[in-house]
Amino acid sequence: MSETLSEEDMRQALFGGAAQPRCDSGVSQLHTKPTLSPAPRSSSRSLSSRLRVTMRVAKVYEGPEELLIHDANTLSTLMAEAEAKAVAKKKKFRYFDVVSVVPV
Repeated sequence: MSETLSEEDMRQALFGGAAQPRCDSGVSQLHTKPTLSPAPRSSSRSLSSRLRVTMRVAKVYEGPEELLIHDANTLSTLMAEAEAKAVAKKKKFRYFDVVSVVPV
């Protein structure tokens, strides 16, 4: 095989018939950086993940219960539960039971 192939012939042999258009400046397209635009983000959505903790809380043992919902900015369910319990204690609740911890 004594035949010399050009760069375009090698690309066509490797990648098939879908050859890229040549650049007029003579610079190979392999050495240019592609420009990527960032995907637009919705402004209504927060950038961090959140966990929603739902708890049943009461001020008196076996008294009337209330449902307390707390959104925590963390991935850890243990940290989210601890934050929700701290909020319940600040609101003077003494007895609480965690119902669920789900991602929002």
